[in-house]
Order: sequence, then structure tokens, then C-alpha cells
Amino acid sequence: MKLKLDNHIFVKLIELAESLKVETFIVGGFVRDLLLKRDSKDLDIVVVGDGIAFAQAFAAILTDKTDFAVFKNYGTAMVKTPGWEIEFVGARKESYARESRKPSVSSGTLQDDQLRRDFTINALAISLNQKNLFELVDPFNGLADLENKVLRTPLEPGITFDDDPLRMMRAIRFSAQLGFTIHSETLAAISAHAYRMQILSKERISDEFNKILLSPVPSVGLQLLFDTGILAHFFPELQAMAGIEVKQKKAHKDNFIHTLKVLDNVCLETNHLWLRWATLLHDIGKPVTKKFDAEQGAWTFHGHEDKGSRMVSRIFRQLKLPLNEKMKYVEKLVALHHRPKVLAEEGVTDAAIRRLIVDAGEDLDDLFTLCRADMTSKFPDKIARFRQNLLKVQELVKEVEERDALRNWQPPLSGEDIMTHFNLEPIPEEGRIFRLSIR
Repeated sequence: MKLKLDNHIFVKLIELAESLKVETFIVGGFVRDLLLKRDSKDLDIVVVGDGIAFAQAFAAILTDKTDFAVFKNYGTAMVKTPGWEIEFVGARKESYARESRKPSVSSGTLQDDQLRRDFTINALAISLNQKNLFELVDPFNGLADLENKVLRTPLEPGITFDDDPLRMMRAIRFSAQLGFTIHSETLAAISAHAYRMQILSKERISDEFNKILLSPVPSVGLQLLFDTGILAHFFPELQAMAGIEVKQKKAHKDNFIHTLKVLDNVCLETNHLWLRWATLLHDIGKPVTKKFDAEQGAWTFHGHEDKGSRMVSRIFRQLKLPLNEKMKYVEKLVALHHRPKVLAEEGVTDAAIRRLIVDAGEDLDDLFTLCRADMTSKFPDKIARFRQNLLKVQELVKEVEERDALRNWQPPLSGEDIMTHFNLEPIPEEGRIFRLSIR
């Protein structure tokens, strides 16, 4: 199979490979996305030889403004030119120590390099050599897996995941992002090696987790994280939300499943990462506030909003997430997420509306987005009734804001200003002039 690439970047890469007599290939995500007809401007170039020297030569022949960097610890180089980020590496073999994420590296062939890739769909390569220009190099049937929407590893999956456990999260992320199915043997290996997550840094875990949250339907990835046991190793608070307890034949809803539904609902309206985080954590306080009221025969979660809000900073610290205004935003929405619902159900006063406006501040619209999503009843009429009530609360917010703005408006002139300007004593004419001045 041959693919056509006609951008000037590829022309220069081909010319350089020919002049240096070096075998050169595009490998990985760009090839996958090209075949999926997804736009990508990130290139991974594998050179059978010195990848850094090739990158230096390539940067030197570019006429556009170029940034060049070498990462000696990784044996890679990066060239950034308008619209493109291009990483270069020499073809290599890798082996890992049991408790380390840092591989031992040695030179290898193209197939050695493809073999170390995480999944067959990311091991596809396109030749930039004149003898087989633009041919697809596919030793592991990655094209068939791409067409069948299947994720599997080039090596035996246990080896792949034991070497780099982050690949387990990447499998789940690709499943959520692309709508692919994880092959049964690969999925079983993820469950078997979930404990290996402990050797990963929290920064790497959070980076992959954020990508799962930003996928079109995050519940797919989150459910897989739960089912494989991965979630329990880095996010026990979210894991604890799962399950149903029954007393006196009364059961509460599965708060994990509910959260996934609310998250998917929010994602229909926004790509805002931190609003998705607030949604994910909106009921995080329920497991620790859950009680059964025997007299009422009902489960309660009193104060879960406040408890959940106070849990946010600890969770963000554990996962090495930002502790700045983004965390404060999540804390605020978690703390307030129940208030509009209470107002919608019980009726409102202007004072209550004003408190909501002040407490939510500029994030009030996001709070209403979360509240709309937080209705997951199996009864459509109940959802419709709640949303209609919530809409009334939003309308009241606008009315109160308009009334307060009018009340707080101060005329540009005071009576004292007019008396001073016209040298008047306090007489009725002063009042008449004042009234005319503010019409």
C-alpha cells in the first residue's frame, strides 16, 4: 500500500534521506491519523542510524523559522517549524529494569523500533526512501487492526505493559478517544498488570487521565479504568463511589455510575477540562457522608457538597494537578453544585438568588451547566420538570441582576453639584434642574 504526501516538509525529508543515504521513516501517530483521516501535525521520524545528526541537518536546510532542541537522555531531537513539530530518533531496541521506567537502549532495525511501540496501530510506518517511497511498512497487521478498530500490542501484551505500565492507560485512552475495542488478551493483561501502576509518576498518570476526561465520551475510559482495576491504584476516592448498599429493602443509586452519566451529559455542552473535573468530583463526598435513616427508611448524604469541596485540594495534590485558580474553580463548583437544585425545588427569594450570584461569581453559567447535567432520572418527565424549574431560577438570576443594577445606578450629578455650579441656595428650582439632568 502506498500513501501520498505532498507537503514541502516531506519533500525536504526525502531529499535529505537520499543525500545522506540513510533509511528514514515516519512512524506512529501521524501514520495512524493519516489513515483515519484525522488532522495531525506531529511527526515521529525514525532514522536507521544517527537520528540526532539527521535532525541537525534537517533543521539547517529549513528556510522557515525553526526551533531545534536535543534531548540526550532520550536520544531524540525536536524540530519545530511553522505548523509542525517533528521528533527524530535513531531506530533502537529497548529493555527495561523491573522497577524502572528508564529503558536501556541500543541501536536496532526499523522492525526493532516498531516492535517497541505500544500498539500495532501505532507501529505503522511510511517509507521516505526513494526505493520504496511512501510504502506502508506494516509487520504486525496494524492496518487490519485499524480497519477493525481493535487495539492490540506488537509484543505479547504482558511484556509490553510490564515494560511501561503507562501503556495500559494509553490503551484505555485510545479506546475512549477513537471508539476502538481493546483485544481480549490485551484487556486481560491490563487487569493482570494493574499493580504496575505504582512505579509511574503521578504527573504521567494525570496527563493520560486528563486526555481520557477530554475524550468525546469519557465514561468509556473511566469504566475501563474501573473494570481493569487501574483506577484503584491511583484514584481510590473515585473507586469508592461504586456500589449499592441495601438496608430495609432500600437501596441508594450507584454514585460512580451516576457520576459517569453526569460527566457524559456535561461533555455534550463543553470541552472545558476543569468543568469536567468539577463534574467528576461533584459527588465525591458521598461515600464518607452516607448514612441510613432508619426512621425515614432512606439513605442520606447530608453535607456531601461541603465535604467533597474540602476533598478537592487533597486529590489535586495526590495527582499533581495544578493548585492554582483551576483547583479553586473546582472546589467552588463542587461546593455549590446542589444549591441551584434546592432553589429550583423549594422556591426562591431575591436574597437567596443574590447569595448564589455572589458565591458563584463569574462561574455561574458553568454551575448551571453542571446542574442541568446532574439530572439522570430514568423518568423523562421528572428530568423535564427539574430542568424547567432550573430555567426559572436562571431567569430569576437575570431579573435580580437587572433590578440591582438599576437600584445601584448613581446619577452623574448630585444636588450639591448643581447648587455649586449655578450658585444656588437650597430651593425647589434646584430639585427641578436635578430631575431634568437625569432624564
